[in-house]
Amino acid sequence: MRITYAIRRKLLQIIAFGCSNAHLLNFKGGKIYTGKWKQFCNPGLNCYSCPAAGFACPIGALQAVNGSRQFSFSFYVTGLLLAFGVLLGRAVCGWLCPFGLLQELIHKIPSPKRKLKRGFLYIKYVVLVVFVLILPVAATDYMGMGKPAFCQYICPAGTLEGGLFLLAAHESLRKAVGALFSLKMAILVLTLAGCVFFYRFFCRTLCPLGAIYGLFNKISIYHLEVDHHKCVGCGKCHAVCGMEVDPVKTPDSAECIRCGACADVCPTGAVCIGFSAKRDKSLT
Repeated sequence: MRITYAIRRKLLQIIAFGCSNAHLLNFKGGKIYTGKWKQFCNPGLNCYSCPAAGFACPIGALQAVNGSRQFSFSFYVTGLLLAFGVLLGRAVCGWLCPFGLLQELIHKIPSPKRKLKRGFLYIKYVVLVVFVLILPVAATDYMGMGKPAFCQYICPAGTLEGGLFLLAAHESLRKAVGALFSLKMAILVLTLAGCVFFYRFFCRTLCPLGAIYGLFNKISIYHLEVDHHKCVGCGKCHAVCGMEVDPVKTPDSAECIRCGACADVCPTGAVCIGFSAKRDKSLT
């Protein structure tokens, strides 16, 4: 019996989610794990302030680097993102991201499913440049320290995984809630509602980490290929793609998360995903 990409991916997503959030007992009392593993970054988006989180968030770490100018840590964070990008590209989003799994589960809620207008796909690049790269450097406090703008003003994953649980556990935090948290709650509600109707709504529209990994899809070692000699042009691969990518036309699309759904439905085995497949010269 052939094990489909869908089964393999879901198993790995669950394992990655569990490894990323192994400190479940910290939810009692609203504690945040601060042990030695917290100095390492999770490959996918997972809030540092989530009580169960065992690793740092790469976007949060990148903002901290930009704001504090700790160059030794900067090389580590940048190198980690480059390494994951070159090795896996946006497969990190499809197979390893905890918040990606949450979005897929929310999308299973029965409702009319919609297609996303292409213009929305570019918002995440604006978020990356403005909130992750520019504002932490440009908007500094009296000590010259930059603010983690994406985490502070936008990140719905942080609000859901960290903010809500910490507020529930600490009365002092609930008393300090203001307009900023209301803004973030509104973004969270809109994001979750978007995920019901649109596949991986946050991943496709707002996630700066997805924007970074997507830039590596054309060169990543783990890649998707289409054998045009086997392809019969049935269009099944395009129809099944939740990210609305046509693998035949754009196998290296920055939106492709290498989920393997296209390979599972291909009747001739023309679609191939993996590390070892040779690149089809006709695609270049």
